[in-house]
Amino acid sequence: MPDTVQTAPIHAPAPRGLDHLVIGVRDLDAAGAFYEKLGFKVGARNRHPWGTENRIVQFPGSFLELITIGDEKALLPPTPRTFSFGSFVRDALDRGEGLSMLVLESTDATADAAAFQRAGIGDFEPFFFERQARRPDGSEVRVAFSLAFAADPLAPECGFFVCQQHEPQNFWNPAFQQHGNGATGLASAIIVTGDPAAHRDFLTTFAGSPEVLEGNADLVLTLPRGRIDVLDPEAAQAIYHVEPDTTPARFLGFCVAVPDLDAVAQRLEAAGISFAQGDERIVVPPEAAHGCVIAFELS
Repeated sequence: MPDTVQTAPIHAPAPRGLDHLVIGVRDLDAAGAFYEKLGFKVGARNRHPWGTENRIVQFPGSFLELITIGDEKALLPPTPRTFSFGSFVRDALDRGEGLSMLVLESTDATADAAAFQRAGIGDFEPFFFERQARRPDGSEVRVAFSLAFAADPLAPECGFFVCQQHEPQNFWNPAFQQHGNGATGLASAIIVTGDPAAHRDFLTTFAGSPEVLEGNADLVLTLPRGRIDVLDPEAAQAIYHVEPDTTPARFLGFCVAVPDLDAVAQRLEAAGISFAQGDERIVVPPEAAHGCVIAFELS
């Protein structure tokens, strides 16, 4: 009888849904107040030991992370196999406010980090951290996360990682997911680049081989939760009324799903927020929204 050869389990790719988006802002309270004017429920300030501070806008299964630098001295320098989250946020803010990192969900960040290394899209050690979170009743609970990072050399200003929740029952809370503007979920993250096809291999590997829809030069990666829209400048201008600088690729912003565009328009008008409205979406331009296109589309 032949000897049995023991092999390591294979981590098969599976499409990963949107987990959250990291949006750098210089004044966290001002950004929080702006998002509240947009009709979002914005969480309290959280502090990280590596120098960043955030406030969160939560949806079922995904969230927006408004982030700033709270303590420059606490930022850790990057090393060859260590992704410095705080330093990346600082460098992104030095270029300007706006969306700088796309985060997908993970059920095993250690396995994902190994898979990224084998695929040649990231050679970083997984990163674990925990903090205290506050429930609506004021009580504190533990939340904990493991992160696995990837990198697209053609998009050096864009951060990519996956996030595994270790205490999901303490993080997700329906009370935080009820928004005055009716938003029901994070619909998409938007990347703009002069050559969408050049990023296809990286993004499909990072996202776990989801379905990819092609239209002209543009790509749409359809995820289990939300999508990634990869647009050329012409499409970005036509859809979102912007003329982005695309050298290199950049995140333009995001879309959230709402049931009623007219109700959103009325809210924005009352708040004095600039926007453009079409049949399919409402777009708040980056110059009015801390450097980040914010779009509302019908759910």
